Amino acid sequence: MLAMFKQLFARKPINMILEEMNGEHRLKRVLGPVSLTALGIGCIIGTGIFVLTGVAAHDKAGPALMLSYLVSGVACIFAALCYAEFASMVPVAGSAFTYAYATLGELFAWIIGWDLVLEYAVASASVAHGWSHYFQDFIGIFGINLPQIFQNAPFNFDPTTGLLAASGTFCDLSAMIITALITVILVLGIKESARFNAVMVVIKLAVVLFVIFVGAFYVNTANWHPFAPFGFSGISIFGHTILGQSGANGQPLGMMAGAAMIFFAYIGFDSVSTQAEEAKNPQRDVPIALITSLLICSVLYIAVTAVLTGMVPYGKLSIDAPVSDAFRQVGLPWAQFLISLGALAGITSVLLVLMLSLPRVTLAMARDRLLPPSFFGAIHKRFGTPWKTSILTGFFVAALSGFIPLRILAELVNIGTLMAFVIVCAAVLVMRKTNPDAKRPFRVPLVPLLPILGIVFCLLLMFSLPVENWLRLFVWLAIGLVIYFGYSRKRSVMHLHLKNIKPSEFVPPPCEK
Repeated sequence: MLAMFKQLFARKPINMILEEMNGEHRLKRVLGPVSLTALGIGCIIGTGIFVLTGVAAHDKAGPALMLSYLVSGVACIFAALCYAEFASMVPVAGSAFTYAYATLGELFAWIIGWDLVLEYAVASASVAHGWSHYFQDFIGIFGINLPQIFQNAPFNFDPTTGLLAASGTFCDLSAMIITALITVILVLGIKESARFNAVMVVIKLAVVLFVIFVGAFYVNTANWHPFAPFGFSGISIFGHTILGQSGANGQPLGMMAGAAMIFFAYIGFDSVSTQAEEAKNPQRDVPIALITSLLICSVLYIAVTAVLTGMVPYGKLSIDAPVSDAFRQVGLPWAQFLISLGALAGITSVLLVLMLSLPRVTLAMARDRLLPPSFFGAIHKRFGTPWKTSILTGFFVAALSGFIPLRILAELVNIGTLMAFVIVCAAVLVMRKTNPDAKRPFRVPLVPLLPILGIVFCLLLMFSLPVENWLRLFVWLAIGLVIYFGYSRKRSVMHLHLKNIKPSEFVPPPCEK
């Protein structure tokens, strides 16, 4: 029992991680600061700005959604600084999983790694759903419609009753097709993926800037009054509102409730850290990319929200396509084509980076023998990518996006990401105590204040989510613990290390064709 307890909280030494980084079977270092920043922007700007802005302003916050984006952005900045410190110290694939392993021990590392699998897989499926709906709207401009049987998931979830109902369709075919195409790009290589993403980022940034600068001419400041129709609070704990108004279904309303809802819009900046092993100069470039992409996207989010709520009263914003519909309402229907094209580009790049990140997390877990290394640790000899897990990710995401309704998927994403952020912020505090002399090319300023603020902000947003999110998270973690104690614990690197087995006996598997 004592030996098992010792392993559960055994921390992986930094020097062991750095030694493994110099091994033969690593990912190719081909990404510079511009490519990394583009990947960050590519993953952040998408479904959040083109879809969530409407429903959050309409149902939760009104024009105060501008402040909601600011609050969520601040919480992300605190977390981003902590990610940047770790990414500069241990620039390997794995992100928060590796950071937790080095600071909090193997059990916490497994929990956060399993949590990241949930985050990236479910977020990818949710984004694929968003892509599908915008694609169907886009081809509808030309009078083309998919057969109804292929337009959506085979059942819907009604949040007011908690029941499932048949939708009359078989699957969301376009979501599955875009997932398959992205999978092919990811298998071919990180450089090809980065180039494709860069093109998508340029298109969607051009459209976002078009929305801001053209839409600004149609802003009526009277639409910003009242600025916070639902109040500035909206904080709940496990589904019970403790500060602010409640809606008809008991869920919180207000600026903070809006912040919890649109936090999904910021998911993705942390994915930059999963590409640290593929950065040319990770100690410098990864922190730059993390902070730069987050700041750029925060400014754009707030500006777009200000324009949309100024163009159209918040109560009249479309929930499904708020950006293009706002331009239609002010007499610019021709903008629908341009905005829909930008939305497709934006959501495509988000899907690419999310699906790029998941195999890097499972690769790190496989290198530590927490997952079967022959499959999850295999690197393609020619393409230099974790090709087996990229294909598995594609099948998994296609199945989720094709057959599970969006409402069920989207609710799982925010809480998993916030949990990862809390652990990374806490890990910085632990590492400063346990390894004060470790080399830190980038250091979080004002420690312990900023990491503590990151923990507090993220916990507030977690508690503001509906109670169903917590239940689904606990079920997923319970499944993960069964796998850990049934398979991973007795095969892990740290288990072998504690038994004094030489590192050479558990090197990563060879590259495969």
